[in-house]
Amino acid sequence: MAGDNASTSSATTGKGRIRASQGNPSAPKEPKEPKGLTVERVWTTEGVHPYDEVEWERRDVVMTNWRDGSINFEQRGVEYPTSWSVNAANIVTTKYFRGAVGTPAREWSLKQLIDRVAKTYRAAGEKYGYFATSADAEIFEHELTWMLLHQVFSFNSPVWFNVGTASPQQVSACFILSVDDSMDSILDWYKEEGLIFKGGSGSGVNLSRIRSSKELLSSGGTASGPVSFMRGADASAGTIKSGGATRRAAKMVILDIDHPDIEEFVETKAREEDKIRALRDAGFDMDLGGADIVSVQYQNANNSVRVSDEFMTAVENGTEFGLRGRLDGSVISTIDAKGLFRKVALAAWECADPGIQYDDTINDWHTNPETGRITASNPCSEYMSLDDSSCNLASLNLMKFLKDDGGFEIEKFVKSVEFIITAMDISICFADFPTERIGATTRAYRQLGIGYANIGALLMASGLPYDSDGGRTVAAAITSLMTGTAYRRSAELAGIVGAYDGYARNAKAHQRVMRKHAAANDDIRAFSTVSDAIREAAGEQWTLGNRIGEKNGWRNAQASVLAPTGTIGLMMDCDTTGIEPDLALVKFKKLVGGGSMQIVNQTVPRALRSIGYQEEQIEAIVEHIGEHGHVIDAPGLKKEHYSIFDCAMGARSISPMGHVRMMAAVQPFISGAISKTVNMPEDATVEEVEEVYFQGWKLGLKALAIYRDNCKVGQPLSAMKKETPAAEAPAPVVEKVVEKVVEYRPVRKRLPKKRSSQTVSYSVAGAEGYLTASGYPDGGLGEVFLKMSKQGSTLAGVMDAFSVAISIGLQHGVPLETFVSKFTNMRFEPAGMTDDPDIRMASSVMDYIFRRLALDYLDFETRSELGILTARERAAQVQAEQDAAVDLAGMAASAPVPTKAPEPVVAEPVLPVAAEPAKPAETKVPAQPAPVTARTSTELLELVQGRSADAPLCFTCGTKMRPAGSCYVCEGCGSTSGCS
Repeated sequence: MAGDNASTSSATTGKGRIRASQGNPSAPKEPKEPKGLTVERVWTTEGVHPYDEVEWERRDVVMTNWRDGSINFEQRGVEYPTSWSVNAANIVTTKYFRGAVGTPAREWSLKQLIDRVAKTYRAAGEKYGYFATSADAEIFEHELTWMLLHQVFSFNSPVWFNVGTASPQQVSACFILSVDDSMDSILDWYKEEGLIFKGGSGSGVNLSRIRSSKELLSSGGTASGPVSFMRGADASAGTIKSGGATRRAAKMVILDIDHPDIEEFVETKAREEDKIRALRDAGFDMDLGGADIVSVQYQNANNSVRVSDEFMTAVENGTEFGLRGRLDGSVISTIDAKGLFRKVALAAWECADPGIQYDDTINDWHTNPETGRITASNPCSEYMSLDDSSCNLASLNLMKFLKDDGGFEIEKFVKSVEFIITAMDISICFADFPTERIGATTRAYRQLGIGYANIGALLMASGLPYDSDGGRTVAAAITSLMTGTAYRRSAELAGIVGAYDGYARNAKAHQRVMRKHAAANDDIRAFSTVSDAIREAAGEQWTLGNRIGEKNGWRNAQASVLAPTGTIGLMMDCDTTGIEPDLALVKFKKLVGGGSMQIVNQTVPRALRSIGYQEEQIEAIVEHIGEHGHVIDAPGLKKEHYSIFDCAMGARSISPMGHVRMMAAVQPFISGAISKTVNMPEDATVEEVEEVYFQGWKLGLKALAIYRDNCKVGQPLSAMKKETPAAEAPAPVVEKVVEKVVEYRPVRKRLPKKRSSQTVSYSVAGAEGYLTASGYPDGGLGEVFLKMSKQGSTLAGVMDAFSVAISIGLQHGVPLETFVSKFTNMRFEPAGMTDDPDIRMASSVMDYIFRRLALDYLDFETRSELGILTARERAAQVQAEQDAAVDLAGMAASAPVPTKAPEPVVAEPVLPVAAEPAKPAETKVPAQPAPVTARTSTELLELVQGRSADAPLCFTCGTKMRPAGSCYVCEGCGSTSGCS
């Protein structure tokens, strides 16, 4: 059996592990080994450099803006392994290569990037006494290099931005600030946030120490309250986000549930969302990133409320709850707890804010309570620690540890965690920090955040549904193994380079939390031999680590979080980010040399093999998914296997509680928390939001956020008209038509000699013109004449030719709504105010003309789907939304609305493709060319679903982002809306 110190424990951990060596005092005749880590090879081969084991190639990285086709980045001849995808190479080149483009100082090879980081970590490890010999340091460098090269893990983005450069070497992605009830402290908060945003990171802060607007100042006046100071911070973040060199700002603002201004805080963003709707309906550009969205407040932060067990118990019991003054803690007023909880859920239902954080649960797992309570989190809610602190992150790619036979590489996983945790701790020794207070706290407590990505892909490949006992058991066991190993390595490091400075005063609390983690591991239910083997290995790590820690202490107050893994997930070519399930079964893959393909997620065939399907069956199922985007009615696929392929979005989407249950399964094995948003359908009720938030508390989560589809105006607005689901549509009899090709040609339907018409004069930004439209006897549009400028001019000729082309198209059966969807929102001069009361703003003459034609000739349902309404219709819509919100708010004291029965699952419509003659089915169709309108997986999913996805457009390149935890990431350029 292993001993209870760093030296003896390392000798039993097996070949390849980093071993702690301190000599043997009982044998004085033997030469004493130097104090430090003895490193043995795991991934690398002695005598062969990792770079020499892979094949390299040169590529050109050219990034364009999809809006206008302009090139926003270009670097040719960059060097990458052939195994790296085009997308990963593009993102790393644009985001992480340092030096001015076009100069000799610019990095041009992945080798340079990895060397810049790995060699810096090695040098610092040697300098600060982590390694026994220089040979150990060299092996450590090579092992890090191999894992980074083969996408086994990645550090967080600030490491790639800053380490090894002349810039301050900020390695942390997550920051927590503090603010007290004084103007000096509030102004310091503004300044510190700005410095953090400038460095490409995000921060969170709890404003509950600021006295409420119901309390008096020392001068006798009334205090402004924390919400008023949020305006200044929001404006600062809105400015810096567009000026930083790395990415937009990310921030979190938190208020305790017992603060007297809590109701104002809860409703702040919901009221702003009403303002956005009103401005949108008045013709202003209120899309996310639109020209006019900056006029709206509080849009640069995630808001969360901190709820206590006392409050949640009052909600459960239907009793009153006291709001307390900030100066003396006395109860200023009482409020119905259930009514306040309802307001929180209603605001989240309306605009996705506020999220919720469970204060007592968070602090029950706090390793440093003697130093101070945990009051706040970073913007994505995964890092929760002391005020004025920071955390650097790294994430493992779990698919790298899945064996072909479905087993899990436990030993390699353990050894990889050791390497990564050691490197992360070394980085604190040389890291720079934006403020002295943050630097002092971080060096004293050395918070780390190891995590993972690709759990969704791993579960699917293993034949396990994400929302299942088996899936949750595997996820919990892997998470426990990761954190248990990380803390065991931390205890061993404490025996070499010392425990963290704050350990002595928090020793009992830290040991108590370690025992809680170990006990939770014992509670994992056995499900399979694989999950049980992982659970047993995790138990060994907790037992050994706790024994070593009781003697040495621990090097780190915190070891793990589950971050969004947005940009670094793309860098590692992960199918799924963080703890998320797969977004959809179809992917959008960029090709070398340009272009792209829609492919079925390659995890799908692997999953089908793992549950026993033959290759012929797999080909047929993959072909079905490629055509339909889902597995419903896939030939040969058993219905009991459908759930294995459930995704976050699409025809078979995971239920909200399925996401919550997965979070609850892994939370006991995370030092911090989990970055994740629980997606809810558009027709979800306020009661369902309440239930999710309430169950989050019951299940022991630390934080939770929800997002209801289409609840934000600042997202792509309208849902595209749903086609008839495939399950309801009559099945086409393909066998009867494949032998005979029938070609259909459109027939021109000419207008009668005498037809009615109407002429509209218009003015767009001062440019005047006339629109004459003629129709058929049934009222349908058949002819358009446009006049601008003088007869004989070039512009007049172009407009005449355009009119003829549109008219012939209409007469050949092209629907007017097709023209409207193509030409509205087209941007060119002249653009601006019009003289039409129904269309106050137009982005071009074409935009105005086709909006006017839509209002005159299309029915209300079609126009509303296109987002084109008259002024009266917009006013009625706003009034209806306000009335609905009032009705929902008035339901707080009434009986809950009965939940409706779940709708039957039906197949989604097939991807829209150009009409062509029917063809015999091919034997194997694993991939199809992507529709020309899709640029990312999210947009591809929109085509599969037949509706718009709620995701913002990337500020950098304009493409639609995809969810990554509680943030979003751009697949085109790697930009994120978060902080990791």
